Amino acid sequence: MPEHRAKRIGVLVMSYGTPESMADVEAYYTHIRRGSAPAPEQLAELKERYEAIVGGVFPLRENTNGQVAGLQDKLEQLIAGRFVCYQGLKHAKPYIEDGVEQMAKDGIKQAVGIVLAPHYSAMSVGSYIKRAQEKAAELGIEMTFVQQYHLHPKLLKALTDRVVDGLKQLAAATEGEERVKVLFSAHSLPVRIRELGDPYEEQLLETSAAVAKAAKVQEWQFTWQSAGRTREPWLGPDILETLQVLAEEGVKAVLVAPVGFVSDHLEVLYDLDIEARAAAKELDMTLERIAMLNRDPLYMETLAESVIEASVCVRKE
Repeated sequence: MPEHRAKRIGVLVMSYGTPESMADVEAYYTHIRRGSAPAPEQLAELKERYEAIVGGVFPLRENTNGQVAGLQDKLEQLIAGRFVCYQGLKHAKPYIEDGVEQMAKDGIKQAVGIVLAPHYSAMSVGSYIKRAQEKAAELGIEMTFVQQYHLHPKLLKALTDRVVDGLKQLAAATEGEERVKVLFSAHSLPVRIRELGDPYEEQLLETSAAVAKAAKVQEWQFTWQSAGRTREPWLGPDILETLQVLAEEGVKAVLVAPVGFVSDHLEVLYDLDIEARAAAKELDMTLERIAMLNRDPLYMETLAESVIEASVCVRKE
C-alpha cells in the first residue's frame, strides 16, 4: 500500500442499520433481540410495517449510504486526501466490527468514529462507541470519537429551516389555523437512564429549545416516540398520548419535528407518517412533519466539521 494511503485517517460512520430486503427482516429483528428469534406474530407485525412504507422495496439503506458518501465528499472538499469513510451498523451488515476490520485491512492506523445521531446516551451512542473501541484496540487502531453534536450551529440552522418551512406548509393545509403546536420528538429510552445521569434527555431539550427560539416558535413541547416493548418503563409521554391531550386542549394543528432522527426510516415513515397521522385524523387534527436531514449540505458540514475537530485528538505520526 502506498505510504500516503497508510497515513490517511479512517472515519467510521455508525448507525442503527436497516435490513437490505424483506428477506433480511427476520435476521435483523433477531439481532436486535440479541439472538432470540421473534415470535411469528412479532415478525409479521414488523414486516407489515416495512411493507406499509416501502412496498417490499428497500430504499431505507440508501439513506445511510448516501450520508456516508456525502460526508466523504464534504471531507474531501475541506481537506483533500486526508480522510476515508467506512460504514459500521449496529444491527445489520456491515456491522460496526466489520467497518473497523476493513480499516485495518486498508492499513488505517488512526481513526475517528461518529454516529448518525446528534444526541449522546450511554444506551445508544455509547454502545456504538464501546463496540468500535474494543475492535479498534484489538486491531491496533488508535481511535477517537465524536460523542455528540446536538448544538452544532449548522445542525441547528438545518433544523430551524425545516421547522419554518413546515409551519408554512401547515398554515397552507389548515388555511391559516392560528393555534399551532410544534412537537419535537426522539426515540424513547428506558426511564432508568435518568438514574444514571444520562445526558440524552437534556441534550434533546437543548436542541429543541434552540431550534424553537431560532424559528420564533411560541408554542412547543417535547414528546417521545417509538418506545420498545419491554417490561420496564420507557420515557414518556408517547406522541400518541400527547396528541390526545392536545386535542382535549383544543389544538387543531401540529407540526412534528423529530430532531432525534437524521433520516427517513421506519420510526419516521411509519410511527409518525402513518400511525401518528392516523391518530391525529381521528382527533380532527392536522398533522404535518418536517423534512428529514438525509444528505442536507448543512448536515454534511456538521458531520465533517465534527470529524475534523475530533481528528485533532488523534495522535500524529
